[in-house]
Amino acid sequence: MRAVVFEHDEDAGVALLGPVLQQAGFTLVKRFRTTRREDVDAELVVVMGGHMGVYEADQHPFLREEIALLSERLANERPCLGICLGAQMLAAAAGSEVFLGKNGFEVGALPVRWTQDGLKDPVIAGVKPKTVVAHWHQDSYKPVPGATLLASTDRYTQQAFRLGKSYGFQFHMELGAADLERWLTTGNDSLTQRVKNVQELRTQLPKLKAAEAEIIELQHRLANHFAKAVR
Repeated sequence: MRAVVFEHDEDAGVALLGPVLQQAGFTLVKRFRTTRREDVDAELVVVMGGHMGVYEADQHPFLREEIALLSERLANERPCLGICLGAQMLAAAAGSEVFLGKNGFEVGALPVRWTQDGLKDPVIAGVKPKTVVAHWHQDSYKPVPGATLLASTDRYTQQAFRLGKSYGFQFHMELGAADLERWLTTGNDSLTQRVKNVQELRTQLPKLKAAEAEIIELQHRLANHFAKAVR
């Protein structure tokens, strides 16, 4: 089974999620800011994060190509997974509007609150009402037509959704504490322009480390969901 992974920045890869998808039987086929026609028929398409916004497709034409491919896959009921920018692209492909959020930059290891529908979701059911996850975003999107809202935070309502066989996660459910710590280090220059205290963000890392077992279990359930949907 092929899982085609669209990546947009050098440091925004599959992280913890890669080995989990492989254990579920997927072979990862990575694309960097490009698509191929055959990807529309892949067993799974995974769209990762990036520094650009969906509304910046004029500067980044590959965004338009990926969204078109996601739209076709949704129409054909082929499963997709979108993370951060990928979730916004999946939302756009389903007809939602993506925009720069008005509530500021959401970054760090912070809890998401699962909705009642989320707690009943076949993949998510059984988790605690809140899960600490990695955040690094400001863009958001309007409710996705036909989708079920799965998670929210106080800052941004749209944090996760299910649409048919597909899932979108606004937060970085692929990251563990070591991954987020690396981002805090490599992105320090840009972070200092957007947050008051980068060191304070580092103090949140133990909470993410403590949640990793729960996050990886969620990833396994998600990967198995996709494997079952394909089979």
